[in-house]
Parts: sequence; structure tokens; C-alpha cells
Amino acid sequence: MAFQVLMPRQGNTVESCIILEWKKQEGDTIKSGDIICEVETDKAAFEVEAPADGTLLKIFFNSGDDVPVLTPIAAIGNPGEDISFLNTSGLNTSGEGLPEPEKKKEVPAEAAENIPAELPRGSEEKTAVSPRAKKLARSRGIDYRDLAGTGPEGRIIERDIQYVLSSREPLSPAALGLVKTGMEVPASGSGIGGRVLAGDLTATGFAGSQPAAGTAAAAYTDIPVKGVRKIVASRMLQSVSTTAQLTMNTSAEAAALLSLRKRFKEEGEPLGLSGITINDLVLFAVARVLPKYPDLNAHFLGDTIRRFGQVNLGFAVDTPKGLLVPVIRGAERLSLKEISLESRRLVEACQKGSARPEELSGGSFTVTNLGALGIESFTPVLNIPEVAILDVCSIQPKAVMKGETAVFKPHMGLTLTINHQAVDGAPGARFLQELVQAVSRIDMLLAG
Repeated sequence: MAFQVLMPRQGNTVESCIILEWKKQEGDTIKSGDIICEVETDKAAFEVEAPADGTLLKIFFNSGDDVPVLTPIAAIGNPGEDISFLNTSGLNTSGEGLPEPEKKKEVPAEAAENIPAELPRGSEEKTAVSPRAKKLARSRGIDYRDLAGTGPEGRIIERDIQYVLSSREPLSPAALGLVKTGMEVPASGSGIGGRVLAGDLTATGFAGSQPAAGTAAAAYTDIPVKGVRKIVASRMLQSVSTTAQLTMNTSAEAAALLSLRKRFKEEGEPLGLSGITINDLVLFAVARVLPKYPDLNAHFLGDTIRRFGQVNLGFAVDTPKGLLVPVIRGAERLSLKEISLESRRLVEACQKGSARPEELSGGSFTVTNLGALGIESFTPVLNIPEVAILDVCSIQPKAVMKGETAVFKPHMGLTLTINHQAVDGAPGARFLQELVQAVSRIDMLLAG
């Protein structure tokens, strides 16, 4: 009996995974537990094991495809075995290895505004296009081969080209002239308000078309947006477009912080404290202050605000695959040393790509730190559905008045972004105010 291999669910919040690489090919002999492919979420990479012995009869998706969880991605059975009974609805089992594209039906003119924002890609070999649509596409620098139309049987009609034109920025007169020589028009250009200028155009790749005389082809490298980068891009756009983000800036005197870090480094080896970093000290301070401000230790779920009883503290980690946010659970109960050890363990797992889904989800508040790179201030983007994120910046000298004399003391920049849909400015400001005191007097906080 044939078995279907499902895209595994990697945690409750993961809706899809991207297939990085197939380790086995159609026709290969498979044993239960063999690794057949490697997949990736926005958190980490995972291996998918074969559920049974047999032959890999069919692969339903290609490398690079973003596949919903619990969707069949392959079939295992005996050679020649019928797999039509498997749950492969919507998939192409004819040998192409990709989802079968749906045929488009004619859309009434009055419903033109309902055309999707991104038209699906059509065949580049045989593209059905009306003469009017082809003429308009050529004159405005649109490669219609990349579109699947809304006319009968997927035919590209003039309305489809008009829709693409309506979604891109206007062209300068010089750029419009170059379009007729076979140049491609980007969605937006370098001019004011995104206006497309002549220098923004590139060769279209149409048969027989050449760049205009005197127009040098720009040297560039196209990098596919996939894996962690693709999902982070989507989540960041979703964050700024669905939340009311408000940012507040302040700074905390860092003399005690620097002094304590120096002592740990010089004298803390016997106690296992020499590896404690500035970021560990800030995480400790946040974990101690945040429980007093439950408004910020929460998720915004649209019609519900979910407050958490413990601090599940996420912190941003830069990895070769992109930004990851591991979570220190119950951070308010941990000592400074325990927070330091756990953060170091999670960073190492993220760097190696071995972090588990549960270690990269469920955060209630996030800290991101670019201070080591000399960044004095920036606006962090919320890690939705969390309602607050703290940015830790570099330590810079700041003048402090002592009577009539200005004294320069080191100060650490702190920036808090909140979702104003769920949190008002005053609670955020009070949290920052107390956090400043905690950081400024970190030695006293440890004593308490």
C-alpha cells in the first residue's frame, strides 16, 4: 500500500515550510526513517523522514516551493503502484512535480477591480494573448509572458495589461521613449515618488530587442527571496501594515553596567561569570522589570489582548540564514548566570540551524540589540503578535549637569516600540523609566 509523505507541522504557529532540497529522487529505494528532503520555516531548517519502506513514486513539489503544513509532498510505495487514491487534491500527478495551475475564466468588466494584486505566472513558451493586449504590453515595456490572463482559458486580454500598469509608478518622457526600444520597466523607480527614470530601465529579454544605443546595461546579481528571508520579509510587512506602531527613545547611565561587566570578565571565571555580556545584563533587567507592566508582556489578537503570567523573553539573533528570535522561557525566575547560559545555548543552536520550533516561538516580549555595531538609535519593528519590542543601542558619552558643571558619563540608548492598538504611551513610558533605573543601578538590582 502506498503512503503519502506530509509536510510536517513544525510548531503551532508555523503555517507553511519551504522545501530546501530533495535528498532522494523519484525511483529511489527508501527505508523508513531515511531523510528524503530538508525543509525550512521562518525559524529553522528540519529534515523530513520517510514514514515507510518502499520506492519514492512521486515528488509533488520542487525545491524552493512554499508548501502548507500537512500537505502531501511525496508518495512512497511499490513500483507501478496506483497512487490516485492518495490525498493529492490540487496537485499535478502527471510528472511535472508542481501544483496544477487553475484555468482562469472570463471576468466581467465591472469586476476588473477584483483582479488579484499579483497575477500568476503563465507559460513562457506558449502564451495566449490578444492582439490589443500584446500591442499595449509592448508599448509600455511589460513582458506579458510572465502573466496568466483572466480571459477565456487563461488568455491575456487588454484589461490584464491595464491592471499591471495601474500598479506601477509613472514613467518619465525619456523612459517612455526607451520602452519602445525593448527595455523593461520596474514597478517603481529612483525618481521623486517612485517615478521611473530612463536609468531605471533594463533589457526585457524579448526576442530581437536590444538596449537603446548609449544605454549601458547595469551590472547586478539577482538573489531569489526565499527561505527565512522570504518569511521575515512577509512578517515585517505584515507587522508595519497591521499595527499602530509608536516608538519612544531614552537612555540609561551605563557606568555601573560597564563596571560590573569588567569585574565579571576579570574575576568571574571561578564562578562561571566571565562570559556574561552587556546584552545578558540588559535581558536580566528587562526580565525583572517587565512583570510590573503586564500591558507590555502580551499579545494583541485583534479582539483580544492576551497577557502572560511569565516572561517569555525573545531576543534577536543574526544568523547566516537570517534573523531568528529564540525565546528564554520564564526569564523572570532565572538568575543572571542562568539567563546568560541559556542565551548562549540558544544563540549557538540558531547559528548551527539546530534550534527546535518550540525554542523559536511563544515569546511574549522581544529585545533586539545593535549596540555592538555602533548604532546609536533605530526603530525596531514589532514581532507580532507581541505588543512591544525593546531596542538596545550603543553606549555613548552624554553630558550630565552636576550643579553648574557638565560632566560626561556613558549612556546606553534604549528605544521601545509598542502597538498603540493594545498599549497606551503612558504605560510604555513608565516601563522605560523604571528600566532606565534598573540598568543604571544594575548592581543594586542584582543584590535585590
